[in-house]
Amino acid sequence: MIKAVIFDLGNTIVPFDFKRGYAVMERRCGIPAAEIPKRIGATDLVVRFESGQVDSRAFVAELCGILDLDMSFEEFRDVWFSIFLPRTLISREWLEALGARYPLVLLSNTNPLHFEMLEANYPILGLFERRVLSNEVGAMKPAPVIYERAVALAGCQPSECFFTDDVEAYVEGARRCGIDAVQFHGEAQVQGELRARGVVW
Repeated sequence: MIKAVIFDLGNTIVPFDFKRGYAVMERRCGIPAAEIPKRIGATDLVVRFESGQVDSRAFVAELCGILDLDMSFEEFRDVWFSIFLPRTLISREWLEALGARYPLVLLSNTNPLHFEMLEANYPILGLFERRVLSNEVGAMKPAPVIYERAVALAGCQPSECFFTDDVEAYVEGARRCGIDAVQFHGEAQVQGELRARGVVW
């Protein structure tokens, strides 16, 4: 029996598209937008940032160095946030109804720059009193410790937790920890999965 519901954040609750940010960076540094993620991915900078090993200002300074990008911290922060789209992928009304009956846990690979601005701009995140953020835990999905922290916050057994994430590898990571997990393909699909498990709202 499901006793708690755990949600991923990016592209599960709030949609994002990194190409929006890369397009702005291209205009400022001259590196083709398609090349920018390759240059960033050739380093471990994002992993260190999302694991809490570097702070926001150090991250911005290092990334601007990698891309030869001349931007202030404030300018970069706005570009870094521009990847997010305005409409959420699940409705506040449904999440409120679900949260009235079940503990809700937010489980995300994220960083302080993104999360601070997400929290300020997407009130739906206020429905999650229990949060497991990679930069605070010091580990990223699919590391077992991050799922274990979410289960502990849920206050029940792993098999009593339902988890949804858009990334299949993170779903598999949850399953290896004994969590009932499915890949996210939309609100209606997840609602159907929950109903099939006897979850009502």
